Amino acid sequence: MHFFSILLIALLPVVKHKHVVIAHRGDHTVLPENTLAAYTRAIADGVDYVEVDLRTFKDGTLYISHGSLEVLPAGVPSFEQVLSLCKKKVNIYLDFKDADPLVVYKLIKKAGMEKHIVVYCNTFEQLKEWHKVAPGMPLMTSVPDSVLDLNTFFDQYPVSAIDGDIGRYTPEMLAVCKKRNVAIWLDVQAPDEGPLSWQQALDTPVQGLQTDHPGALINYLKQKGNR
Repeated sequence: MHFFSILLIALLPVVKHKHVVIAHRGDHTVLPENTLAAYTRAIADGVDYVEVDLRTFKDGTLYISHGSLEVLPAGVPSFEQVLSLCKKKVNIYLDFKDADPLVVYKLIKKAGMEKHIVVYCNTFEQLKEWHKVAPGMPLMTSVPDSVLDLNTFFDQYPVSAIDGDIGRYTPEMLAVCKKRNVAIWLDVQAPDEGPLSWQQALDTPVQGLQTDHPGALINYLKQKGNR
């Protein structure tokens, strides 16, 4: 029996909106990405999640950055600062770049944010580590383009959500996700992101969108009666 096959899928954080809106690196087209200011702006936009890139600096500090850094510049937030900012305000989509799950989970528990975080795992090894450290933590990953049989994939790698580009999933694959209670949060961030791509994604249908323009997307959803 595969290690993952005996595990149950954790429930995603509860949100009050029909469609989940995830602010990619905060509202980073308005303010510098992955900063407390960008997250604060995204919270004001009314998003359901802020996407946070987590890494470990060479001194052991957990910091927020999409890319690795040799020197931590002023203004780069710590994970503890982000947890404090988001508590009781917004959920966190934790893009788990490079860190120790045990260390990270202890900080999440200390902050009382266990029910408000989804961990995006970039590798299947990360999935395995997180399942061991925190079986109740909702996890997310990408489905390789080569995978067509989602039932077999979810048997091997039980997750609460998956991402993907617009058009990635066939109607049959969408039906499997619905049956398995796995949410699909599409990545719509792109240079030409806008109403056309938003509607194309929503027509799929899916449960959420990760965007570079959270304020504009939320206004669009409101206009369509979907928020």
